[in-house]
Amino acid sequence: MTDITAPFEAPSKGSRLFARAVLIGATLALILALMASAGVRYGLLLAIGVGFGLTLEGLRFGFAGPWRAMILRREPAGLLAQLIAIALVALVAFPLLSGDHPELIGAHAAIGWAMVGGAFVFGAAMQLVLGCGSGTLVNAGSGNRVSVLALPFFIIGAFAGSYHLLWWTELGHLPLITLSGKAGLGITLLGLLFIGLIALAIAPKQARKIPRRLLLAALLLAGLAVANFVVAGQPWGVVYGLGLWGAKVTSALGADLSASAYWASEAHQERLGASLLTDTTSLTDIGIILGAFIVAIWRSGLKTKLPSLPARAWIAAIIAGFLLGYSSRLALGCNVGAFFSGISTGSLHGWAWFIAAFAGSWVGIRLRKPFGLEG
Repeated sequence: MTDITAPFEAPSKGSRLFARAVLIGATLALILALMASAGVRYGLLLAIGVGFGLTLEGLRFGFAGPWRAMILRREPAGLLAQLIAIALVALVAFPLLSGDHPELIGAHAAIGWAMVGGAFVFGAAMQLVLGCGSGTLVNAGSGNRVSVLALPFFIIGAFAGSYHLLWWTELGHLPLITLSGKAGLGITLLGLLFIGLIALAIAPKQARKIPRRLLLAALLLAGLAVANFVVAGQPWGVVYGLGLWGAKVTSALGADLSASAYWASEAHQERLGASLLTDTTSLTDIGIILGAFIVAIWRSGLKTKLPSLPARAWIAAIIAGFLLGYSSRLALGCNVGAFFSGISTGSLHGWAWFIAAFAGSWVGIRLRKPFGLEG
């Protein structure tokens, strides 16, 4: 994950070893305690989330950064690693969804005006803060101050977007279209291969090799995503959990959410009343932050020096954080929930999301300099 801050002061070797031991022990204790109090399933989901965080931060695997590298320098390695991970998940998810497993659901959504527009805005906003949904969680967990600032506004935006979601979806959408079975899997794999070949064709020859760490990260993420799918009964997602956090805080402050058709529904009212430690998406989100935090401490401690940015850059980070949350709800997911999980479970909206968000990223990259986020 991209971090624009610099280390302040590296702690001694002894203190680092002690911190590592404490972190590992505390994490294992937390997972075991959750298993004992809420159930094995929820403890496993937290562990899977920690695995996501460790992999994303530890192996520097992201979504926003590789798209930026592809657009600016025609470097396809990161994007190709994403496509490989999606293909690996699809190889398992498609047969499971086609089998007799009614407890499993895919990340399926309809293509609509709000979905496409939301994906475009999300793509632009994630380039402003150099982080998508999972990237913002990872960067915040590892001490990136821009992401720490953007995250609460991401949460506010995700809640606001969900509050208005049904109004936006009524602007119009296509019928739900999904790919399934062997034919659907074949089409999905061919589509991923086609994108990969285009990326390789326009890349310089010296940039066509995928680093081993990215191949390892793709393999690990695919394994974790499949584990999440089987344990949670649904694909890996990020945004719903953040919106739920915002809804819980808003409700705790005394606000009445009954005016929102989305949050007034029986299913969402039930989740509002339940603990976050029994919400599948919230658990993996918490785990991602914790996993990234562990990696940061393991390396040399959190970055503590604030980056030198003009005031307009910090304002842009706040606005972009809010837009990330709001637009991702309209887009029915972020790089994880829509692109990664949507395509890997056969939803056509994942492909539409990718095209719109990639176009938005092109715009967002060009907005960084005017907002003071680059020299």
